[in-house]
Amino acid sequence: MLGRNSALVTILILAQTASLNSHHESAHWSCDSNTDIHVRADFKPGTITLDGQVDDWKDIDGSAFSVLPALDPDADKAYNGGKMTVKASHDGKDVFFMLQVDGDYTYSEGYSNKTASVAFMFQIGENASYHRMGGCEEGPDTCTNKSCKGHEVDLMHFSIGKAIPGRLYGGNLVDNSEGNGGDRFGHLVDLYGWNPHCRYLDGYGPSVNDTSAQNDWKGTWWHSSLTHSGFVKDDSPYASSNQSGAYYFEFSRPLRTMDRLQQDAQFTIGKANKMSVAFWYPVDGKPWHGSGHFSISCDWILLDILPESFELTKVPQRSPWDAATAFSLLFSVVAFCISIFVGHRVSRTKNIPFTPMNNL
Repeated sequence: MLGRNSALVTILILAQTASLNSHHESAHWSCDSNTDIHVRADFKPGTITLDGQVDDWKDIDGSAFSVLPALDPDADKAYNGGKMTVKASHDGKDVFFMLQVDGDYTYSEGYSNKTASVAFMFQIGENASYHRMGGCEEGPDTCTNKSCKGHEVDLMHFSIGKAIPGRLYGGNLVDNSEGNGGDRFGHLVDLYGWNPHCRYLDGYGPSVNDTSAQNDWKGTWWHSSLTHSGFVKDDSPYASSNQSGAYYFEFSRPLRTMDRLQQDAQFTIGKANKMSVAFWYPVDGKPWHGSGHFSISCDWILLDILPESFELTKVPQRSPWDAATAFSLLFSVVAFCISIFVGHRVSRTKNIPFTPMNNL
């Protein structure tokens, strides 16, 4: 059983062709990051539908990022297709994400490294660094939840080589019933890790497997060159290759999950979480490899889960108390004036002499 689980993890984690050695930097790591970068998730209930069509995001502000090589974040080596726009929102229960990145359409069914792919990473452990995916110094033979405690990161990876555009992937009854973060239908997988060599599907690990784990993500993808909805697998590759346009990715997951093993980041309304976004693309038609991805920053950026009241406080509004106070003051002045007038009239009224009834 352990051998089967290990094989499944190997197959599902990121790219099948990536080797562990590919994650070693070839040069000294340097990072000139902007720590003030924020992605805002406003409260927008009933707004977003995960269908690959992004018209429902048009009134939600986003942030545009240059995407740089993750292992060598040099601006001169940025992805030449354009910037990535990241948008987020929440409805009080789930958080939603939309990624938009320019790129010519390319799709090879069953070959994820010949088409676009994206991933999220969120800090869980307080000591988890962006660099080296958590930054635990242990190797694959020694990393455990004890030796790497505090370096946990939450990961989601979507390789679209098996996914039909516009269809929903991620958490499903089959994989969730087996207690893991896999997705055998579309490879939208829920993972965690301590460094690039120690990453596992939720529910699996080097020392313990847990059958209560779930894939808490759902998502879909689209490309602007696709001409109609309702695709089925027989329509693959869905459009002609090399058409210019943009890729769209939509995702959701609960703000809070049932995780009890430090494998999911937990989001709280009113607080910020550290995150990053990665992008793989077959530049010049060359298949990508696991560490050959681009990233929106060379350090964590902040995801702000904003409360409902935030929208109300952005625009100055007249206080209901001010209006009530003004009305009460006006009413008091009017009443006072009336009382003076009535008193004055009464004081000027002549006395009427008393006449006994027996004199009438």
